[in-house]
Amino acid sequence: QEQVVESGGGVVEAGGTLTLPCQASGFTFDAYSMGWFRHAPGMEREGVSCINWNGESTLYSDSVKGRFTITRDNAKNMVYLQMNSLKPEDTAMYFCAAGGRWPLWGLVPGRGIWGQGTQVTVSS
Repeated sequence: QEQVVESGGGVVEAGGTLTLPCQASGFTFDAYSMGWFRHAPGMEREGVSCINWNGESTLYSDSVKGRFTITRDNAKNMVYLQMNSLKPEDTAMYFCAAGGRWPLWGLVPGRGIWGQGTQVTVSS
C-alpha cells in the first residue's frame, strides 16, 4: 500500500524550531518528487516546499523561504521539513505528498500520494 506518514507536529512558541519527518512506504521513493503543503482554517491550501527525486533541486514558497529547509534521505525513504523562526501565521495542518511531476506545485489530493497531516501551532 502506497503511503506517506507525517509526524513531528506540535505547539511551539514564535521564533522556535520544529522538524517534520515524513516516512514513505509502498512505492519506489526515489522515483518521486516530494513536497510539503499546509492548510490553515479559512485559507487555501498552500504549497510550502518541494524536493526532486535526488534532492538536488528544492523550491520554497515566498512565505517560508529562508526559514524552512526540505531534505530527503532516499536510503530511509524519508523526507524532512525543518522549520526555523516560526511565526503564528505558520500555524496550519501540514501534509506530506509524493508526486511524479516536478515541481509539485499544483498537486492536489486525489493525485499523488498524500498523508493525513500533522498539526503545527505557533503561539505568539
